[in-house]
Amino acid sequence: MPLDVRKIYKSYDNAPLLKGVSFSVDSGETVCLLGRSGSGKSTLLRIIAGLEQPESGTVLWDGVDLLNTPVHERGFSLMFQDYALFPHRSVEQNVAFGLRMQNLPADTIHSRTMEMLELVHMADFARRRVTDLSGGEQQRIALARALAPRPKLLMLDEPLGALDRTLKQSLLDELRRIIRKANIPVIYVTHDQEEAFSIADRLIMLNAGEIEQIGAPEDVYRHPGSLWVAGFLGLGNVLSGSVVSPSNRTVSVSGCIVNMPECKPLPEAGGRVNLLLLPDVPGLKIHRECDAPDPGQPGLNLHGTVSESVFLEGKYRLTVQTNTHTLQFVSQARFNSGDKVTIHYPSEEVQCL
Repeated sequence: MPLDVRKIYKSYDNAPLLKGVSFSVDSGETVCLLGRSGSGKSTLLRIIAGLEQPESGTVLWDGVDLLNTPVHERGFSLMFQDYALFPHRSVEQNVAFGLRMQNLPADTIHSRTMEMLELVHMADFARRRVTDLSGGEQQRIALARALAPRPKLLMLDEPLGALDRTLKQSLLDELRRIIRKANIPVIYVTHDQEEAFSIADRLIMLNAGEIEQIGAPEDVYRHPGSLWVAGFLGLGNVLSGSVVSPSNRTVSVSGCIVNMPECKPLPEAGGRVNLLLLPDVPGLKIHRECDAPDPGQPGLNLHGTVSESVFLEGKYRLTVQTNTHTLQFVSQARFNSGDKVTIHYPSEEVQCL
């Protein structure tokens, strides 16, 4: 792994911010640090860049310790949320800035600058002042400037955070294309789940300065490693169950006995466990009460009333109120508010957190 971050600790005002964070980034891989504001994401980037020093731990590049290496000698690029463009310079001059700091020949600087502007589809704006650009255009120029010196590692700190939702959506695909074409390791910091899932090869879920889970976006979504991860991703549908038999892996929840798949060890009989029901899984069936299946059918059968039905991209997001929980599921069929329904949830899809 080119980048290896090992056991980073950092405190502010005697309060721990980073608590032994360790992870790695492979060649050409985009890793996303995903967590709430204040979880230590940006501080971690600044430590990797060399702008701050940790209290303990180390940052390695190809096995070489970088903690005593100055910022300008690390060969990394860090793009900030506010882009930090020079307002008195043109687009071309902004992109060329890092190349001039490398004392490269003028023709090399010009050709590389234009190459980067072509990459971000902004070559026609080379003579413009950056103050005449829209927020999305400024974001592209900032990215071109970060990529121009051919960094060994690109770090993006909330790069779309200042943009409105519509513009953010249109730029996500473009940003992914540019990152893939650059083919360098990338650390992408965000608190926005949609950005993270669109961009990342791997997610690092950071909570209060500690890593909760690392994995591919689909794996993290399908198998959240903790109650916090499930809650942060908005997966919801967490039910409390009581262990009937640890050896038989049976749990009682909402009046049903569910056979748990082989996952985490269960506590002793009578112990409480948190069970996760994802909103859209294979085998999930939602019926109006008049069409409900035989109650003896294996699985978890929940009864409730639809309180909201929202049409989203060809499907319906249903909010169902049971006697004890407010749950959300995805349905291909339309239901109306007030409909009495039975949700059949297959045992093999129930997860133990």
